[in-house]
Amino acid sequence: MNRNIAIDGPSGAGKSTFAKSIAQKLNYIYLDTGAMYRAFGLYAAGKGVDFSLDNWLETVNIANLVNDFSLDIVYQNSEQRVIVNSEDVTGLIRTPAVSIAASKVAVVPEVRLKLVEIQRSIASKNDVVMDGRDIGSYVLPDAAVKIFLTASPEVRAQRRYKELVEKGTENVTYENVLEDMKFRDKNDSTRAFAPLVCAQDAVVVDTSELDSVESEAALMKVIKEKIGE
Repeated sequence: MNRNIAIDGPSGAGKSTFAKSIAQKLNYIYLDTGAMYRAFGLYAAGKGVDFSLDNWLETVNIANLVNDFSLDIVYQNSEQRVIVNSEDVTGLIRTPAVSIAASKVAVVPEVRLKLVEIQRSIASKNDVVMDGRDIGSYVLPDAAVKIFLTASPEVRAQRRYKELVEKGTENVTYENVLEDMKFRDKNDSTRAFAPLVCAQDAVVVDTSELDSVESEAALMKVIKEKIGE
């Protein structure tokens, strides 16, 4: 029986945090697809791609980068680790610069097809909680549970800024995070290939006025109604 859970939504909505917690409670595998795109963005930047250029895509053969790109997802003490070409990059992919790179490479069909192939393979073999921007609408259209998790840009930026500060990230401001959030919202929603969209059969959960406990309770309520977990 397909019991996969798809959680979509804009950047900073809390998808990864809640997906990870829910997966642990249900004894599912948690798969953070956003981390995969961040990993490729980091990899591309390391290969000399300058994402600040409007014509960044013309400076590199993305198809060649995809062919040379190896990504593995491993779990250590229930924690997902992202391995790129044998290097653990988990601690390097949560900066604003990598966020922008991830959003830009995500519009490239070759990149998305490569990563979606990996995501579907994992989901076909396990009960997973998968979060991203097009999981319910594109990656796992037959998921048993589809949730669109959202909040206002200002609330999402404040939450992300607090997270970065707590992790010791330097040279970051709330204003910069909010600007990045709005950029990603527009870029993710308007891209031609697999854009951010709420699947027709998804349940919308807006957490703008909810704290973390209330937000998770709202998500679990949807899941229990759908598959009785």
